[in-house]
Amino acid sequence: MKNLSYTLFVLTVWFCLSCSQPEEKTLPMQVAQAYGIENFDKLNSIAYTWNVQVGPDVRTRDWKWNIKDRTVYYADSDTSYTYSLDLPKEEMPKADAGFINDKYWLMYPFQLAWDSGYTYDVEEEANAPISGDKSTKLTIVYNDEDGYTPGDAYDLYLDSNKMIKEWVFRKGNGDEGRPFTWEAEKDFNGVTFATEHKNVDGVKFIWFTNIEVN
Repeated sequence: MKNLSYTLFVLTVWFCLSCSQPEEKTLPMQVAQAYGIENFDKLNSIAYTWNVQVGPDVRTRDWKWNIKDRTVYYADSDTSYTYSLDLPKEEMPKADAGFINDKYWLMYPFQLAWDSGYTYDVEEEANAPISGDKSTKLTIVYNDEDGYTPGDAYDLYLDSNKMIKEWVFRKGNGDEGRPFTWEAEKDFNGVTFATEHKNVDGVKFIWFTNIEVN
């Protein structure tokens, strides 16, 4: 009887200790935290200009995401309007696909916390495709159902602080993709954005200006 009581006591202590242990954060959540996801709920709006180099031309789009109101302001050289993120999918304006695309280039670390329809894999001591530096490679593969481009994959190359230094977007989870840097990080009210992305030749391909975070 004493042995039974002792066994029950040990099991009870083990159970209590196991329950009190903090749950280990997944690597995607650690990346989101490295960029300040815990401060995102304090923000009301994020405005920015998305710039992309297309041959000799630079194309731009202006955005203002009113987070609390769930509305988006969009403007390009031809038009401007505001729409609700609560519209049914079939009523969403064409610009919403651009909003998602541009937001991924600026805020992808936070998407790792917001998105649910993906699986991930981790490879240590992987060579980053541009710098060749040893990195932790975090591969994100989206399902075939959600979003504007289902099934896409992203290879993120992380430094020791869980910050993205390079990434490769692979359409439809194909074998090949184009690598770009993540650099020129800046802090805005407790959240960090990488504001420039360069290609393998060191040419600035996508960058962000006029960033305002409130």
